[in-house]
Amino acid sequence: MASRHGAEFRAEAVRIALTSGLSRKQVAKDLGVGFSTLNRWIQKGRRDPGKPATQSDLEKEIAELRRENRLLREEREVLKKATQFFGGKKQMRFAFIAENQGVLPASRLCHIMNVSPRGYRSWRDRPVSDRQRKDLVVLAHIREQFRLSLGSYGRPRMTEELKELGLDVGHRRIGRLMRENAITVTRSKKYKVTTDSNHRFNIAPNLLNRDFSAGRPNRKWAGDISYVWTREGWLYLAVILDLHSRRVVGWAVSNRMKRDLAIRALNMAIALRRPPRGCIHHTDRGSQYCSHDYQKLLRQHGFQVSMSGTGNCFDNAAVETFFKTIKAELLWQKSWACRREAEMAIFEYINGFYNPRRRHSALGWKSPLAFEAKAA
Repeated sequence: MASRHGAEFRAEAVRIALTSGLSRKQVAKDLGVGFSTLNRWIQKGRRDPGKPATQSDLEKEIAELRRENRLLREEREVLKKATQFFGGKKQMRFAFIAENQGVLPASRLCHIMNVSPRGYRSWRDRPVSDRQRKDLVVLAHIREQFRLSLGSYGRPRMTEELKELGLDVGHRRIGRLMRENAITVTRSKKYKVTTDSNHRFNIAPNLLNRDFSAGRPNRKWAGDISYVWTREGWLYLAVILDLHSRRVVGWAVSNRMKRDLAIRALNMAIALRRPPRGCIHHTDRGSQYCSHDYQKLLRQHGFQVSMSGTGNCFDNAAVETFFKTIKAELLWQKSWACRREAEMAIFEYINGFYNPRRRHSALGWKSPLAFEAKAA
């Protein structure tokens, strides 16, 4: 703006600053110029109010404005990364400065982070204590396990994971290190209705009655259908869980929410587990589960059919919890380009992480496979 309006703009800016009654900072902000630049214009106007600006003066001021803009851009980029450190201890801010010295000089970073250069130098030259060394070792393990858990482990599961690795560390210390190093689980949400109860198929009673415990495998199964949004459109996911271990024993995906989706998931579970007759099979009242074909398959294998009450998600809470978990830990973490990409990620999550590795509070912080192995 200064380069476009030149001397007239500067003269008007000086007049407003001196006569409007506003603070100079407010005037500079309103006019979109730097505070120091406005002060320089005022001082120059007082020294020589009648002398017009020369081309050389304008070039110098343009160069100064460009330099100020460059500095502001650099500071803004640093502030984007540093926001989470302002509320923490000085040691956290010192660590941020040490990590970003290649971006800006340490003196400028100290100014941005509101700490003194002397304090930073004292922190930098101070010998590392035994506690700090141990924290660094624990932090390295936290970062590795956070990566292996697909960014899904908060403090409780991280504590159990590190204890199993042989680290004698408490949940408060892990919570502090995760908080100080901005290791957090991120979650978001996209909602879509998947249960179609408006049909004329027969409805089964609720045999499960919210008792999600099972003393042995293949005594109680539960199933449901959910979804993930991709840039190709919706991808629907049907799963069957064994409630003994919360293990996913059957699953299938499709671009349509039809009964063949639920049937394919059930067929996978039957082929994998070959359940005995009398196993309870619990779902909601969706048309996919009440259809003649699905019910015929259940009768052929001797299942006891159980269904939730009308519109009551708590009657199938175990599967609802699984869907919340896979969405928070995987499906909501990125934008999926196509259905095939999301399908491959679901396959890797279920078979590479959820069943063999993910710890469940309901299972005493064991994974589904480890819990089944212990019960065998």
